[in-house]
Amino acid sequence: MKLHNLKPAEGSTHKEKRLGRGEASGKGGTSTKGNKGGQSRAGYQRKNAHEGGQMPIQRRIPKRGFKNNNRVEFKVFNLGQVEQLIEKYGFTEFTVENLYINGLISRSDKVKLLGNGELKTKLAFKVNAVSEKAKSAIEASGGSIEVLQ
Repeated sequence: MKLHNLKPAEGSTHKEKRLGRGEASGKGGTSTKGNKGGQSRAGYQRKNAHEGGQMPIQRRIPKRGFKNNNRVEFKVFNLGQVEQLIEKYGFTEFTVENLYINGLISRSDKVKLLGNGELKTKLAFKVNAVSEKAKSAIEASGGSIEVLQ
């Protein structure tokens, strides 16, 4: 087999339909577009979600709920998870920078500590938010907390 012998498999290629090339082509006249109307004209574009005059679905369905633009999203870490992360990554302090460097959060994430689980290690924390239960557990273990803004 050589390059000059290669050709497509039988039936895999088709001749292009030549529309609007005279009556003898069988596709002359209206070029298979029917008679009149926007769809037979050049430059026709169907509108997104247009349902042919029927009330569109985005108008039939009632509006629901509320999105608070001022909501602050936090990446949440429980004290039990913190204990595991300290063992795994050998943290000397639990900071947003340490979490980012180890690939646990992205650059713009804010971190909140919650009090689920036990903390046995004395550690310094620098996070964006902390719950009361977590704060008391950290202070009980001898650690310190700095809340970043």
